[in-house]
Amino acid sequence: MDKLVIQGGHPLTGTIHVGGSKNTALPLMAAAVLADGVTTLHNMPVLRDVHTFSNVLRVAGCMVSYAPDADPSTPDSMVIDASRVNHPEAPYDLVKKMRASFYMLGALLGRCGEARVSLPGGCAWGPRPVDLHIEGMKALGAEIELDRGDVVAKAPGGRLKGGRFRFAPVSVGATINVMLAAVMAEGETVLENVAAEPDVVVFGEMLQQMGAQIDGLGTKTVTIQGVDRLGAVEFWNCPDRIELGTYMIAAAMAGEPGSTFRITGARADHLGTAFPEAFRRTGADFSIEPEAHGPHEVVTVTVPETIQPVSIVTDPYPGFATDLQAQWTVMMTQAEGTSEITDTIYTDRFKHIPELNRMGTNCSVVDNKVIVKGHGRGGVSGTTVMSTDLRASVSLVLAGMVADGQTDVLRVYHLDRGYEDLEGKLSKAGIAIEREAYEEFASDAEPVA
Repeated sequence: MDKLVIQGGHPLTGTIHVGGSKNTALPLMAAAVLADGVTTLHNMPVLRDVHTFSNVLRVAGCMVSYAPDADPSTPDSMVIDASRVNHPEAPYDLVKKMRASFYMLGALLGRCGEARVSLPGGCAWGPRPVDLHIEGMKALGAEIELDRGDVVAKAPGGRLKGGRFRFAPVSVGATINVMLAAVMAEGETVLENVAAEPDVVVFGEMLQQMGAQIDGLGTKTVTIQGVDRLGAVEFWNCPDRIELGTYMIAAAMAGEPGSTFRITGARADHLGTAFPEAFRRTGADFSIEPEAHGPHEVVTVTVPETIQPVSIVTDPYPGFATDLQAQWTVMMTQAEGTSEITDTIYTDRFKHIPELNRMGTNCSVVDNKVIVKGHGRGGVSGTTVMSTDLRASVSLVLAGMVADGQTDVLRVYHLDRGYEDLEGKLSKAGIAIEREAYEEFASDAEPVA
């Protein structure tokens, strides 16, 4: 198993590049299943989740070419040949690794009229968010039953029918899944209270390019006129907005006060409105300019002398993204004063707090809120901490960057799901960080190779 070893106290300097969006890449791959032909996707991040979902597509019968290390001329491109989708299943041993594999339910129902997809992570039928996915498919006429942990779905007559469905609560994953099923259903589908995140909009734009008839992308109501077939396309994935926000936070808290830090390959508008507003209230500032050579933007962060405490509440886009609340919490430990971080999306997403407190921070959890008592820059001590999920992992890395001494962040396989070569990028930007192998259950007496 791997860990990241960080020597704190080295300022973040220079430039860092944002990779392709993980949360958009996976829906784009699922969309490719609907096309009877060869789809090419560009700006695809090199991540564990992308490799896992590639294998999910291969099980269904797709041929997936994605070897970023083997072909340096096209390191971010993926070719998906969905000419033969003859095994409409997504098995548990792959789906358990990544909840987004459940997108295959909509993709396979739309393409084949049937699907057998494992419940992600072995979750129960009702309590987990997949119930919205299930009910959305039923609204399109799907007949669904549960068989030994698998969702077995069939479209009567081999094709779904248009219908009407309201997402309550709003859900990015369920919106994407039901859209996958609806674009080739017979007749009109009206989806209400849909997610408006950039992940959904860019995914919908690819479907439109493939020939789908979709109105209302980016609004709360999406209307779809089903088509008989969709064509294969060449499509460019968007930059990762969560990676951008993470690097902006890293610059503000770990850069030299008064200096600037550049982030390239960005799409600043994908941050929404709440995050940029909160970021500026901390005393940090940023500017946006087009890249000299490329389709994206450069975000330049000006590091504040003093970080001001700013309380935030997570909310669906364009609100403050829940995927940035753990990183924001770490930034607030470096602020001068008390702040509150309230998560209305995932009300128990605070497993990073005990680990941060082991590093000397003063954070307490009350219901779905974290109260952070910041005492200015510093006050964090390096130690060994354990990653528990993707965003918690990167928050511990951020804490290690400003800590006194060495921080070992264990179980970084979580991190590898969503951040492409994080240690490589940070190292080039001045941070003393290395990846090392370790044996998690080795006793203190046993030497670790």
